[in-house]
Amino acid sequence: MYDLVVVGAGPYGLSIAAHAAAAGLRLRVLGRPMASWHDHMPAGMLLTSGPRTSSLSAPGGRHTLAEYCATRELPAEGGVPLPLDTFTAYGSWFGERAVPQVEDVTVTAVRPDGDGFQVQADTGERIATRTVALAVGAVPFAHRPWPLLELPPELASHSSDHHDLSRFAGRDVAVIGAGQSALETATLLAEHGARPCVVARTGRLHWAAPAHPSGRGRLRALCSPRSGLGAGWQPNRAWSQAPWAVRRLPPATRLRLAETVPGPAGAWWLRERFEAAVPALLSHRVRRATAHGDGVHLHLTRTDGRADTLAAHHVVAATGFTPDVGRLRLLHPRVRTTLRTVGGSRAPELNWAFESSWPGLFFAGLLAAPSFGPSMRFVHGTAFTAARLLRGVQRRIGDRRGAPTIPRPARDGAPATVSGPAPDIAPDTAPDTAADEPAH
Repeated sequence: MYDLVVVGAGPYGLSIAAHAAAAGLRLRVLGRPMASWHDHMPAGMLLTSGPRTSSLSAPGGRHTLAEYCATRELPAEGGVPLPLDTFTAYGSWFGERAVPQVEDVTVTAVRPDGDGFQVQADTGERIATRTVALAVGAVPFAHRPWPLLELPPELASHSSDHHDLSRFAGRDVAVIGAGQSALETATLLAEHGARPCVVARTGRLHWAAPAHPSGRGRLRALCSPRSGLGAGWQPNRAWSQAPWAVRRLPPATRLRLAETVPGPAGAWWLRERFEAAVPALLSHRVRRATAHGDGVHLHLTRTDGRADTLAAHHVVAATGFTPDVGRLRLLHPRVRTTLRTVGGSRAPELNWAFESSWPGLFFAGLLAAPSFGPSMRFVHGTAFTAARLLRGVQRRIGDRRGAPTIPRPARDGAPATVSGPAPDIAPDTAPDTAADEPAH
Protein backbone atom coordinates (compact mmCIF):
# COMPACT_ATOMS: atom_id res chain seq x y z
CA MET A 1 0.00 0.00 0.00
CA TYR A 2 1.26 3.45 -0.90
CA ASP A 3 1.48 6.35 1.57
CA LEU A 4 0.19 8.94 -0.90
CA VAL A 5 -1.27 9.13 -4.39
CA VAL A 6 -1.18 12.60 -5.96
CA VAL A 7 -3.86 13.07 -8.62
CA GLY A 8 -2.80 15.81 -11.02
CA ALA A 9 0.60 16.92 -12.32
CA GLY A 10 0.20 20.67 -12.65
CA PRO A 11 2.04 23.19 -10.43
CA TYR A 12 0.29 22.04 -7.23
CA GLY A 13 0.52 18.31 -7.92
CA LEU A 14 4.20 18.48 -8.85
CA SER A 15 5.03 20.65 -5.83
CA ILE A 16 3.26 18.32 -3.40
CA ALA A 17 4.97 15.32 -5.00
CA ALA A 18 8.39 17.00 -4.76
CA HIS A 19 8.00 17.49 -1.00
CA ALA A 20 6.59 13.99 -0.49
CA ALA A 21 9.39 12.36 -2.49
CA ALA A 22 12.05 14.24 -0.54
CA ALA A 23 10.45 13.03 2.71
CA GLY A 24 10.73 9.41 1.59
CA LEU A 25 7.02 8.60 1.28
CA ARG A 26 5.86 5.70 -0.88
CA LEU A 27 4.36 7.78 -3.64
CA ARG A 28 2.52 7.63 -6.96
CA VAL A 29 1.91 10.72 -9.11
CA LEU A 30 -0.79 10.32 -11.75
CA GLY A 31 -1.40 12.79 -14.57
CA ARG A 32 0.27 14.38 -17.59
CA PRO A 33 2.67 17.12 -16.47
CA MET A 34 1.27 20.62 -17.01
CA ALA A 35 -1.63 19.25 -19.09
CA SER A 36 -4.00 22.13 -18.30
CA TRP A 37 -1.40 24.65 -19.38
CA HIS A 38 -0.57 22.73 -22.57
CA ASP A 39 -4.14 22.02 -23.63
CA HIS A 40 -6.39 24.70 -22.14
CA MET A 41 -4.55 27.98 -22.59
CA PRO A 42 -4.25 29.74 -25.95
CA ALA A 43 -1.00 29.59 -27.88
CA GLY A 44 0.74 32.95 -27.65
CA MET A 45 -0.39 33.65 -24.10
CA LEU A 46 1.99 35.44 -21.72
CA LEU A 47 2.04 35.01 -17.94
CA THR A 48 0.99 37.94 -15.79
CA SER A 49 3.80 37.34 -13.30
CA GLY A 50 7.55 37.15 -13.00
CA PRO A 51 9.76 34.28 -11.86
CA ARG A 52 9.54 35.05 -8.15
CA THR A 53 5.84 34.24 -8.03
CA SER A 54 5.76 31.62 -10.77
CA SER A 55 8.13 29.02 -9.34
CA LEU A 56 6.91 25.62 -8.27
CA SER A 57 7.86 24.50 -4.76
CA ALA A 58 10.58 22.00 -3.87
CA PRO A 59 12.28 21.52 -0.49
CA GLY A 60 15.07 24.01 0.02
CA GLY A 61 13.75 26.32 -2.66
CA ARG A 62 15.40 24.32 -5.42
CA HIS A 63 14.47 24.14 -9.13
CA THR A 64 13.09 27.67 -9.44
CA LEU A 65 11.85 29.29 -12.61
CA ALA A 66 14.74 31.77 -12.43
CA GLU A 67 17.17 28.83 -12.36
CA TYR A 68 15.49 27.27 -15.38
CA CYS A 69 15.63 30.55 -17.31
CA ALA A 70 19.29 31.04 -16.40
CA THR A 71 20.25 27.61 -17.76
CA ARG A 72 18.69 28.57 -21.10
CA GLU A 73 19.76 32.21 -21.15
CA LEU A 74 16.15 33.37 -21.12
CA PRO A 75 15.14 36.76 -19.67
CA ALA A 76 13.87 36.27 -16.13
CA GLU A 77 13.71 39.79 -14.73
CA GLY A 78 13.10 43.37 -15.79
CA GLY A 79 9.36 43.10 -16.25
CA VAL A 80 9.54 40.98 -19.42
CA PRO A 81 6.33 38.90 -19.71
CA LEU A 82 7.00 35.17 -19.67
CA PRO A 83 5.62 33.12 -22.60
CA LEU A 84 3.27 30.25 -21.80
CA ASP A 85 5.55 27.80 -23.61
CA THR A 86 8.46 28.76 -21.35
CA PHE A 87 6.41 28.14 -18.22
CA THR A 88 5.06 24.78 -19.37
CA ALA A 89 8.56 23.66 -20.34
CA TYR A 90 9.75 24.77 -16.90
CA GLY A 91 7.04 22.68 -15.23
CA SER A 92 8.19 19.58 -17.10
CA TRP A 93 11.83 20.38 -16.24
CA PHE A 94 10.89 20.75 -12.57
CA GLY A 95 9.09 17.41 -12.60
CA GLU A 96 12.07 15.61 -14.13
CA ARG A 97 14.33 16.84 -11.32
CA ALA A 98 12.07 16.92 -8.26
CA VAL A 99 9.58 14.09 -8.79
CA PRO A 100 10.87 10.51 -9.30
CA GLN A 101 8.21 9.46 -11.78
CA VAL A 102 5.02 11.02 -13.12
CA GLU A 103 2.68 8.56 -14.82
CA ASP A 104 0.73 9.86 -17.80
CA VAL A 105 -2.59 8.21 -16.91
CA THR A 106 -6.08 9.49 -16.15
CA VAL A 107 -7.65 8.71 -12.79
CA THR A 108 -11.20 7.47 -13.25
CA ALA A 109 -12.21 6.73 -9.66
CA VAL A 110 -11.20 7.39 -6.05
CA ARG A 111 -13.06 5.15 -3.62
CA PRO A 112 -12.82 4.72 0.15
CA ASP A 113 -11.32 1.34 1.01
CA GLY A 114 -10.98 0.43 4.68
CA ASP A 115 -8.68 2.95 6.34
CA GLY A 116 -7.48 4.25 2.99
CA PHE A 117 -8.50 4.53 -0.64
CA GLN A 118 -8.51 2.67 -3.90
CA VAL A 119 -7.49 4.78 -6.89
CA GLN A 120 -8.36 3.47 -10.34
CA ALA A 121 -6.61 4.59 -13.53
CA ASP A 122 -7.82 4.41 -17.11
CA THR A 123 -5.28 1.61 -17.63
CA GLY A 124 -7.42 -0.58 -15.36
CA GLU A 125 -4.86 -0.56 -12.53
CA ARG A 126 -6.23 -0.22 -9.00
CA ILE A 127 -3.88 1.37 -6.50
CA ALA A 128 -4.25 1.00 -2.74
CA THR A 129 -3.12 4.05 -0.79
CA ARG A 130 -3.45 5.45 2.69
CA THR A 131 -3.95 9.06 1.57
CA VAL A 132 -4.90 10.94 -1.61
CA ALA A 133 -4.12 14.52 -2.64
CA LEU A 134 -6.39 15.88 -5.36
CA ALA A 135 -4.62 18.63 -7.32
CA VAL A 136 -6.80 18.64 -10.41
CA GLY A 137 -6.42 22.31 -11.36
CA ALA A 138 -9.18 24.71 -12.34
CA VAL A 139 -10.38 23.41 -15.72
CA PRO A 140 -13.02 21.01 -14.31
CA PHE A 141 -14.66 23.99 -12.61
CA ALA A 142 -15.11 26.35 -15.57
CA HIS A 143 -17.98 28.76 -14.94
CA ARG A 144 -20.40 29.38 -17.80
CA PRO A 145 -23.10 32.08 -17.45
CA TRP A 146 -26.55 30.54 -17.38
CA PRO A 147 -27.81 32.35 -20.54
CA LEU A 148 -25.22 30.38 -22.55
CA LEU A 149 -25.93 26.94 -21.12
CA GLU A 150 -28.54 26.02 -23.74
CA LEU A 151 -26.29 26.87 -26.69
CA PRO A 152 -24.43 24.05 -28.49
CA PRO A 153 -20.60 23.89 -28.27
CA GLU A 154 -20.20 25.19 -31.83
CA LEU A 155 -21.83 28.46 -30.72
CA ALA A 156 -20.63 28.93 -27.15
CA SER A 157 -17.58 27.82 -25.20
CA HIS A 158 -15.38 28.68 -22.22
CA SER A 159 -11.97 30.30 -22.61
CA SER A 160 -10.39 27.14 -21.16
CA ASP A 161 -11.71 25.14 -24.13
CA HIS A 162 -9.24 26.67 -26.56
CA HIS A 163 -5.55 26.26 -27.24
CA ASP A 164 -5.63 27.16 -30.95
CA LEU A 165 -7.62 30.33 -31.63
CA SER A 166 -6.78 30.42 -35.35
CA ARG A 167 -9.99 28.46 -36.08
CA PHE A 168 -11.93 31.69 -35.49
CA ALA A 169 -10.16 33.66 -38.24
CA GLY A 170 -12.63 35.75 -40.23
CA ARG A 171 -15.44 35.25 -37.69
CA ASP A 172 -17.21 37.56 -35.24
CA VAL A 173 -16.56 36.42 -31.67
CA ALA A 174 -18.11 37.90 -28.52
CA VAL A 175 -15.89 37.50 -25.44
CA ILE A 176 -17.65 37.85 -22.10
CA GLY A 177 -15.61 39.12 -19.15
CA ALA A 178 -13.29 41.92 -18.04
CA GLY A 179 -10.31 40.11 -16.52
CA GLN A 180 -6.97 39.10 -17.98
CA SER A 181 -8.41 35.92 -19.48
CA ALA A 182 -11.09 37.85 -21.42
CA LEU A 183 -8.84 40.69 -22.52
CA GLU A 184 -5.95 38.47 -23.62
CA THR A 185 -8.25 35.97 -25.36
CA ALA A 186 -9.88 38.82 -27.29
CA THR A 187 -6.50 40.29 -28.22
CA LEU A 188 -5.17 36.95 -29.44
CA LEU A 189 -8.36 36.38 -31.42
CA ALA A 190 -7.83 39.70 -33.20
CA GLU A 191 -4.20 38.83 -33.86
CA HIS A 192 -5.36 35.53 -35.40
CA GLY A 193 -7.68 37.32 -37.84
CA ALA A 194 -10.97 37.12 -35.93
CA ARG A 195 -13.26 40.07 -35.17
CA PRO A 196 -13.69 39.99 -31.37
CA CYS A 197 -15.80 42.24 -29.16
CA VAL A 198 -15.58 42.24 -25.36
CA VAL A 199 -18.86 42.38 -23.43
CA ALA A 200 -18.57 43.26 -19.73
CA ARG A 201 -20.76 44.41 -16.85
CA THR A 202 -18.15 46.84 -15.57
CA GLY A 203 -18.28 50.45 -16.68
CA ARG A 204 -14.48 50.70 -16.99
CA LEU A 205 -11.70 48.27 -17.76
CA HIS A 206 -8.92 48.10 -15.18
CA TRP A 207 -5.24 47.63 -15.96
CA ALA A 208 -2.58 46.52 -13.51
CA ALA A 209 0.51 48.65 -12.99
CA PRO A 210 3.84 47.48 -14.43
CA ALA A 211 5.47 44.77 -12.36
CA HIS A 212 8.80 46.63 -12.38
CA PRO A 213 8.00 50.36 -12.54
CA SER A 214 10.96 52.53 -13.38
CA GLY A 215 12.51 54.47 -10.53
CA ARG A 216 11.16 52.22 -7.82
CA GLY A 217 13.18 53.11 -4.72
CA ARG A 218 13.21 52.08 -1.07
CA LEU A 219 10.48 54.52 -0.03
CA ARG A 220 8.17 53.40 -2.81
CA ALA A 221 8.87 49.75 -2.03
CA LEU A 222 8.07 50.38 1.63
CA CYS A 223 4.85 52.25 0.87
CA SER A 224 3.72 49.73 -1.72
CA PRO A 225 5.45 46.38 -1.14
CA ARG A 226 4.94 43.66 -3.70
CA SER A 227 3.18 40.44 -2.83
CA GLY A 228 1.96 37.31 -4.54
CA LEU A 229 -1.26 39.09 -5.52
CA GLY A 230 0.15 42.46 -6.53
CA ALA A 231 1.45 45.59 -4.80
CA GLY A 232 0.29 47.27 -1.60
CA TRP A 233 0.11 46.56 2.11
CA GLN A 234 -3.61 45.83 2.07
CA PRO A 235 -5.33 43.72 1.11
CA ASN A 236 -3.12 41.86 -1.35
CA ARG A 237 -0.10 41.41 0.92
CA ALA A 238 -2.20 40.04 3.78
CA TRP A 239 -4.06 37.52 1.64
CA SER A 240 -0.94 36.30 -0.16
CA GLN A 241 1.44 36.16 2.81
CA ALA A 242 -0.92 34.75 5.43
CA PRO A 243 -3.25 32.07 4.04
CA TRP A 244 -3.28 30.53 7.52
CA ALA A 245 -4.92 33.70 8.82
CA VAL A 246 -7.55 33.69 6.06
CA ARG A 247 -8.67 30.26 7.25
CA ARG A 248 -9.57 31.81 10.65
CA LEU A 249 -12.07 34.19 9.04
CA PRO A 250 -15.83 33.50 8.89
CA PRO A 251 -16.88 31.29 5.96
CA ALA A 252 -18.80 34.06 4.20
CA THR A 253 -15.72 36.33 4.31
CA ARG A 254 -13.45 33.59 2.98
CA LEU A 255 -15.82 32.88 0.11
CA ARG A 256 -15.97 36.57 -0.80
CA LEU A 257 -12.16 36.87 -0.78
CA ALA A 258 -11.74 33.75 -2.90
CA GLU A 259 -14.19 35.08 -5.48
CA THR A 260 -13.24 38.76 -5.66
CA VAL A 261 -9.53 39.23 -4.79
CA PRO A 262 -7.74 40.35 -6.83
CA GLY A 263 -10.41 42.04 -8.91
CA PRO A 264 -10.62 41.68 -12.72
CA ALA A 265 -7.86 43.57 -14.49
CA GLY A 266 -5.65 43.29 -17.53
CA ALA A 267 -1.86 43.13 -17.45
CA TRP A 268 -0.08 46.40 -18.17
CA TRP A 269 1.77 44.95 -21.16
CA LEU A 270 -1.50 43.91 -22.85
CA ARG A 271 -3.22 47.29 -22.84
CA GLU A 272 -1.74 48.77 -26.02
CA ARG A 273 -2.34 45.59 -28.01
CA PHE A 274 -5.94 45.32 -26.78
CA GLU A 275 -6.99 48.92 -27.30
CA ALA A 276 -5.61 48.94 -30.84
CA ALA A 277 -7.57 45.86 -31.91
CA VAL A 278 -10.64 45.12 -29.77
CA PRO A 279 -13.86 47.12 -29.25
CA ALA A 280 -15.64 46.76 -25.92
CA LEU A 281 -19.30 46.97 -24.89
CA LEU A 282 -19.09 48.01 -21.24
CA SER A 283 -21.92 48.32 -18.72
CA HIS A 284 -23.74 45.50 -20.52
CA ARG A 285 -25.11 42.30 -19.02
CA VAL A 286 -26.08 39.21 -21.04
CA ARG A 287 -29.81 38.68 -20.48
CA ARG A 288 -30.43 35.96 -23.04
CA ALA A 289 -28.65 34.12 -25.85
CA THR A 290 -30.36 32.52 -28.84
CA ALA A 291 -29.12 30.57 -31.84
CA HIS A 292 -29.69 32.50 -35.05
CA GLY A 293 -28.75 30.99 -38.40
CA ASP A 294 -25.12 29.90 -38.20
CA GLY A 295 -24.44 32.17 -35.22
CA VAL A 296 -25.86 33.53 -32.01
CA HIS A 297 -27.70 36.66 -30.88
CA LEU A 298 -26.76 38.02 -27.47
CA HIS A 299 -29.60 39.98 -25.91
CA LEU A 300 -27.95 42.56 -23.66
CA THR A 301 -29.22 44.91 -20.97
CA ARG A 302 -27.40 48.16 -20.21
CA THR A 303 -27.05 49.47 -16.68
CA ASP A 304 -29.57 52.19 -17.53
CA GLY A 305 -32.13 49.53 -18.51
CA ARG A 306 -31.93 49.88 -22.29
CA ALA A 307 -31.68 46.73 -24.40
CA ASP A 308 -29.18 45.90 -27.16
CA THR A 309 -28.56 42.90 -29.39
CA LEU A 310 -25.12 41.71 -30.50
CA ALA A 311 -24.75 39.20 -33.34
CA ALA A 312 -21.74 36.89 -33.44
CA HIS A 313 -20.67 33.60 -34.92
CA HIS A 314 -19.46 32.38 -31.53
CA VAL A 315 -19.40 33.37 -27.84
CA VAL A 316 -16.44 32.73 -25.53
CA ALA A 317 -17.16 32.99 -21.81
CA ALA A 318 -13.99 34.12 -20.06
CA THR A 319 -15.85 34.07 -16.78
CA GLY A 320 -13.50 32.21 -14.47
CA PHE A 321 -13.86 29.09 -12.38
CA THR A 322 -16.09 28.12 -9.45
CA PRO A 323 -14.83 25.45 -7.01
CA ASP A 324 -17.43 22.69 -6.81
CA VAL A 325 -16.55 19.30 -5.39
CA GLY A 326 -19.77 17.93 -6.88
CA ARG A 327 -18.14 18.12 -10.32
CA LEU A 328 -15.41 15.65 -9.30
CA ARG A 329 -17.11 12.58 -10.68
CA LEU A 330 -13.98 10.55 -10.04
CA LEU A 331 -14.79 10.81 -6.31
CA HIS A 332 -17.10 8.12 -4.97
CA PRO A 333 -20.63 9.55 -4.45
CA ARG A 334 -20.52 8.73 -0.74
CA VAL A 335 -17.47 10.95 -0.39
CA ARG A 336 -18.77 13.79 -2.59
CA THR A 337 -22.09 14.02 -0.78
CA THR A 338 -20.77 13.85 2.79
CA LEU A 339 -17.80 16.22 2.65
CA ARG A 340 -18.15 19.26 4.88
CA THR A 341 -18.17 22.42 2.75
CA VAL A 342 -17.43 26.12 3.29
CA GLY A 343 -20.57 28.05 4.12
CA GLY A 344 -23.18 27.58 1.43
CA SER A 345 -20.62 26.76 -1.25
CA ARG A 346 -19.63 23.48 -2.87
CA ALA A 347 -15.97 23.86 -1.90
CA PRO A 348 -14.57 21.45 0.72
CA GLU A 349 -13.82 22.79 4.18
CA LEU A 350 -10.17 22.02 4.90
CA ASN A 351 -8.19 21.86 8.12
CA TRP A 352 -4.82 23.56 8.69
CA ALA A 353 -3.10 20.83 6.60
CA PHE A 354 -5.49 20.88 3.61
CA GLU A 355 -7.22 17.71 4.80
CA SER A 356 -10.96 17.47 4.22
CA SER A 357 -13.58 16.11 6.60
CA TRP A 358 -13.00 12.70 5.02
CA PRO A 359 -9.83 11.44 6.78
CA GLY A 360 -6.88 11.06 4.44
CA LEU A 361 -8.41 13.03 1.56
CA PHE A 362 -6.53 16.26 0.80
CA PHE A 363 -7.26 19.05 -1.71
CA ALA A 364 -4.99 21.65 -3.30
CA GLY A 365 -5.31 24.55 -5.71
CA LEU A 366 -8.64 26.16 -6.59
CA LEU A 367 -10.68 23.89 -4.31
CA ALA A 368 -8.61 25.16 -1.36
CA ALA A 369 -9.25 28.86 -2.09
CA PRO A 370 -12.44 29.14 0.03
CA SER A 371 -10.47 27.76 2.98
CA PHE A 372 -7.12 29.55 2.57
CA GLY A 373 -7.89 32.52 0.35
CA PRO A 374 -7.17 33.77 -3.18
CA SER A 375 -3.47 32.85 -3.29
CA MET A 376 -4.60 29.23 -3.76
CA ARG A 377 -5.85 30.22 -7.22
CA PHE A 378 -2.30 31.05 -8.30
CA VAL A 379 1.06 29.33 -8.64
CA HIS A 380 2.27 31.56 -5.80
CA GLY A 381 0.32 29.35 -3.35
CA THR A 382 2.28 26.16 -4.06
CA ALA A 383 4.98 26.80 -1.43
CA PHE A 384 2.49 27.29 1.40
CA THR A 385 0.39 24.33 0.26
CA ALA A 386 3.06 21.69 -0.36
CA ALA A 387 4.80 21.89 3.02
CA ARG A 388 1.60 21.97 5.04
CA LEU A 389 -0.10 19.23 3.09
CA LEU A 390 2.96 16.98 3.50
CA ARG A 391 2.84 17.50 7.25
CA GLY A 392 -0.84 16.57 7.25
CA VAL A 393 -0.17 13.39 5.27
CA GLN A 394 2.63 12.41 7.64
CA ARG A 395 0.44 12.96 10.66
CA ARG A 396 -2.32 10.91 9.06
CA ILE A 397 -0.02 7.96 8.32
CA GLY A 398 1.95 8.32 11.56
CA ASP A 399 5.25 9.09 9.85
CA ARG A 400 7.27 12.08 11.04
CA ARG A 401 10.34 11.47 8.83
CA GLY A 402 11.50 14.66 7.26
CA ALA A 403 8.38 16.58 8.29
CA PRO A 404 8.90 20.33 8.64
CA THR A 405 7.98 21.84 11.99
CA ILE A 406 5.11 24.27 11.41
CA PRO A 407 2.61 26.24 13.48
CA ARG A 408 -0.40 24.05 14.06
CA PRO A 409 -3.51 24.52 16.21
CA ALA A 410 -4.46 21.98 18.83
CA ARG A 411 -8.07 22.52 17.82
CA ASP A 412 -10.03 24.99 15.73
CA GLY A 413 -10.45 28.25 17.53
CA ALA A 414 -7.47 27.70 19.86
CA PRO A 415 -4.15 29.56 19.61
CA ALA A 416 -1.58 27.90 17.39
CA THR A 417 1.31 26.11 19.06
CA VAL A 418 4.81 26.19 17.66
CA SER A 419 7.76 23.94 18.32
CA GLY A 420 11.14 24.51 16.77
CA PRO A 421 11.94 26.93 13.97
CA ALA A 422 9.26 28.17 11.60
CA PRO A 423 9.28 26.48 8.20
CA ASP A 424 9.73 28.14 4.84
CA ILE A 425 6.08 27.84 3.85
CA ALA A 426 5.41 31.47 2.99
CA PRO A 427 8.66 32.84 1.59
CA ASP A 428 9.13 36.56 2.16
CA THR A 429 10.48 37.33 -1.27
CA ALA A 430 9.74 40.37 -3.39
CA PRO A 431 7.32 38.85 -5.88
CA ASP A 432 5.64 40.65 -8.71
CA THR A 433 2.12 39.44 -9.33
CA ALA A 434 0.66 35.96 -9.28
CA ALA A 435 0.67 33.56 -12.20
CA ASP A 436 -2.74 32.18 -12.97
CA GLU A 437 -3.52 28.54 -12.13
CA PRO A 438 -4.81 28.37 -14.97
CA ALA A 439 -6.69 31.49 -15.97
CA HIS A 440 -7.72 30.45 -19.48
